[in-house]
Amino acid sequence: MKIAANQLARHLEKHLLPCYLVSGDEPLLVQEAIDAIRQKARCEGFTFRDSYVATSDFDWGELGTSAGNLSLFAEKRIIELYLPTGKPGQRGSVSIVDMISQTADDLIFFVTTPKLDRGAQASKWVKALEAIGAMVPIWPVTQRELPGWIRTRMQAVGLKPDHDAVRMIADRVEGNLLAGQQEIEKLRLFCGAGPVTASEIDAAVADNARFDVYKLVDAAVAGDAKRSVRILDGVRREGSDAVIVIWALTRELRLLARLAGGVQRGKQLGRALQQAGVWKNRQNIVRMCIGRHAAGDFFALLKLARRADAAAKGQGSEDPWLLTTEILFSLAMRRLQAA
Repeated sequence: MKIAANQLARHLEKHLLPCYLVSGDEPLLVQEAIDAIRQKARCEGFTFRDSYVATSDFDWGELGTSAGNLSLFAEKRIIELYLPTGKPGQRGSVSIVDMISQTADDLIFFVTTPKLDRGAQASKWVKALEAIGAMVPIWPVTQRELPGWIRTRMQAVGLKPDHDAVRMIADRVEGNLLAGQQEIEKLRLFCGAGPVTASEIDAAVADNARFDVYKLVDAAVAGDAKRSVRILDGVRREGSDAVIVIWALTRELRLLARLAGGVQRGKQLGRALQQAGVWKNRQNIVRMCIGRHAAGDFFALLKLARRADAAAKGQGSEDPWLLTTEILFSLAMRRLQAA
């Protein structure tokens, strides 16, 4: 069966199916759907969770092993699988179908993917999952829908924005829902509950250049190369120091390298993200980024970041902005594309 994202909460009030597939390219909405399923599962006594990311070198035997270890634990369990490409291949498809057949009262299995094309939706593993579970397709919020989405989100946290306030945020976030949610959370902290005007938003983001740097990093991690470079151009034109941008990128690359290295050594990414303190609304884009790259890619980009930092501090003849652009493109693209 298929469940529309806006009907998921109502569905979960009544049901918890043994399998779910959450598919879409909006990191915030995908993460919120995942969180809703997890929360329902916790309420039903599923207190233990295994998470896997099917990178190019993923050992599909781990899924079967995870299910086979079920008897070792008293807790009900959730097994999660993230497919960065949405296409597990023949061996992966067989493993997923086998995992679906093992779901029971004490085991829930759900898969997260980017948006699946028509061919992928017709694949054997998707059909097997839909037969006993549900697919939750996440559709993007269009530019026309964005102001209404922002207004609803603001009202949900007690803010009462006027028309200009909503329009200002919509223009500022450029269709990035994660950035929009972050802006709303900042406004809630700055303004508190009640009416919000465009002038108050201006005051709340007086140091917006610093937040733009974080948006730039998030865009690259989410795989949006064009947007990350567009933000970089804006940050540069506003007179921001390249050292600050490179510092933010270096910090993110260190985190990604540490997480990817842990996954390579067999550590569960979900647990590693929690231990690293990654904000839950960022976890999905971080998963996507790690899925696009090998651990060595992040270490190579750290070397490039060191060159950029040296250049920004006058210790090299290279252009730090060009080096930063190269880092952003490499981080945002898939490994083969970056190469």
